[in-house]
Amino acid sequence: MRSFYIIASCAVLAACGNQGKAPAEQAPAGDTVQVFILKTDTARKTVELPAELIPYEHADLYGKVQGFVKAMHADLGDQVKKGQTLAVIEAPEVNSRYAESEAALQSARAKWLSSRDNFERLNRASQAKTPGIVAPVDLERSRQQMLADSASFQAASKQAQSYKAVSGYLHITAPFNGIVTSRNADPGALAGPNTVLLTVQNNNTLRLRVAVPEIYVSTMTKLKEAGIRVDAYPTKQFKAALTRKSGAIDPNTRTETWEFMVDNSRHELKAGSFAYVKIPMEREGASLVVPATAIATTQEKKFVIRVKEGKAQWVDVRQGMTLDKGIEVFGDLQPGDTLLVKGTDERKPGSEAFWKVK
Repeated sequence: MRSFYIIASCAVLAACGNQGKAPAEQAPAGDTVQVFILKTDTARKTVELPAELIPYEHADLYGKVQGFVKAMHADLGDQVKKGQTLAVIEAPEVNSRYAESEAALQSARAKWLSSRDNFERLNRASQAKTPGIVAPVDLERSRQQMLADSASFQAASKQAQSYKAVSGYLHITAPFNGIVTSRNADPGALAGPNTVLLTVQNNNTLRLRVAVPEIYVSTMTKLKEAGIRVDAYPTKQFKAALTRKSGAIDPNTRTETWEFMVDNSRHELKAGSFAYVKIPMEREGASLVVPATAIATTQEKKFVIRVKEGKAQWVDVRQGMTLDKGIEVFGDLQPGDTLLVKGTDERKPGSEAFWKVK
């Protein structure tokens, strides 16, 4: 019985203690929506873009003079030096015209020297003390003949130079140091202006051209070197130095071409290969970055929802770079704005809710 009284007394005391406490707080009416405070951040990321390796110099060698291939002095894969003879074309008519032009040049020169000597003799005689020894008309005729012969000599000289240059086309020479990457003719084959005999490339240095999307071209980059990889060497990375940009957007691809230089003195890389280059991008100045879920998209626009004075507002935005921590946005926004974590067009402007900061 004594135990019963003790338990009853404890129960009464507990009941008396609870009478002094306020009831538990109730969640406010309506739905609860998560929001966050917009802050400035640095828009920085590294993008990997596909690129193409092309030779530093490339030349398709044609036979400018039509004829038959007499000899080929280079083959596929041969290393060649600038000025080295790679092929010889046989065209007898070209050599004949050159020989004729040389003979015509000698004849014109002899005729000019003769007429010049005749004019000089008459001119000296006309200046002698004995008057009338040379008629003025004869002196003038000899002068005109000398001028005509001089002009003929100059014309013959130019023509001879022209035929000499044409005969030089019979020898196909390397335009620069490089490697023969294509051979398309053999001795006896007909060569002409439409026939590519050889292709020479300078692969000691390669150009790496990458099409950079328009969204990245205005980003500030202090890039001097970039790492590249190719499928032929999956575990190896090569270095490339940024040298120039095209300075224009291609209207077909909406990209700007950036060119890198790659040292290929060891000839590990091959021209024509695809490569992948990693380029660090950074927006100059501070940026506003929001979670991807904060951007709502309709058929007309993209927007985020801002909470101002307890009510929802739609704010149009434009997207910038996509980062690991969110998406860069541009619009009528300021650091310190309160934005919904999840934007949706179902949240109408002016609506109210319990805004809970995430």
